[in-house]
Formats: sequence, structure tokens, C-alpha cells
Amino acid sequence: MKSKTIYILRHGETDYNKNGMVQGRGVNASLNETGRLQARKAGEAFRHIAFDRVYTSALVRTHETVKEFINGSTPIRSLDGFDEISWGNQEGVMADYNAKNLYAETVNGWQRGELELNVGGGENPIQVMERQRAAMSEVIQGDGENILICMHGRAMRVLLCWTLNYPLQFMNGFPHTNCSYYVLEYRNETFRMKGFNEVGHLGYSPP
Repeated sequence: MKSKTIYILRHGETDYNKNGMVQGRGVNASLNETGRLQARKAGEAFRHIAFDRVYTSALVRTHETVKEFINGSTPIRSLDGFDEISWGNQEGVMADYNAKNLYAETVNGWQRGELELNVGGGENPIQVMERQRAAMSEVIQGDGENILICMHGRAMRVLLCWTLNYPLQFMNGFPHTNCSYYVLEYRNETFRMKGFNEVGHLGYSPP
């Protein structure tokens, strides 16, 4: 029977994050200097863990995050099921008043259970969950007990909801920041939370 401890890490900061710009599945930005430092701090937090397998999204910011601290002997696999949600035509746009209103209206709709809504013609949470299920199935069926997944903020929220059997409208209950991480234990075909929005390695407390 498969049993695993799964560390779910958000990628380090990019200039899109720093400048308050919309960054989704269609924006393939690299880490900035702060993001690389955050990734190295995450590596320090994980230094006692021998990861058997590492998974990233298909986007470069997750690859660069793990390569700051994962050596070449650990298998790294990219799965686009772990990509960030698509924000449609709002991606790469400065988050001005109108963009923020559109985002807030959509997220508020999700919290009311209107999960078919999307931003700018992009994805909705159900579509993200469906592609994540295939990716997570590969993780669970694969070898190894200590697993690292590096992914993205909104996508993390979706993943944590469905793996822990929460309705997707509760996703905002899982906060995050760049290079914060969660820990899930998988036993007897069930996930349970072992670590919640860990940020101590970054030098500050959760909000």
C-alpha cells in the first residue's frame, strides 16, 4: 500500500509578483533575485529531508525554484497538471482598478460556489482540479516516500481543497506566499494535513 509525505512548495518571487502584475499559466517568468534567495531558504528548511522524487509544473519559475537546492541525483519531473490557473486575457497585465475588481468579483463568486466562473476567458477551478487529479495520480503511483511538488499559489489552493475533501469554494482558506509550503501525509488512500503554510524559514510569521 502506497504511503507518502508530500511537501507542496510555492515557487519563488518573480518580477510579476513584485510589481503586482497578473501571472498565470500563460506567463512563463523567471525568478528574480529575491525569488532565488527564497528558494535557497526553502532548501535550508528541507536540508534534513532526502526527497525521493521532485515534481514541478511546466513553468520555468518552478523549475528554477527547485534547482536552487535540489541536486542532480534526485529525479525531477515536470507535469503541466500542476501549472497555475489560466487568468485568460488578464495575464501579464498590471493589476489596475478594473482588473482587481474583475478578480475580486470572480473569487467572491467562487466562494459562493459559482465555480464555473473564470477571469478573462481563462480556466475555472473545476478545470484546474481535473488536470491536477491526473498529475497527482502519477505522483501517488510513483516510487518514493518523500515527495516535493513545486507549483503555484491559486493552483495550490485548489489542490489542497480537493485532496483534503473540502469544497473548492473554501480554497481561500489556504493562504500562501512565495516559497511557503504545506505538508500532506498520504496513507490508506487518504490525505491529511501535517504542515500548514510554513513560512518560518523565510524569516517572518504568517499573516
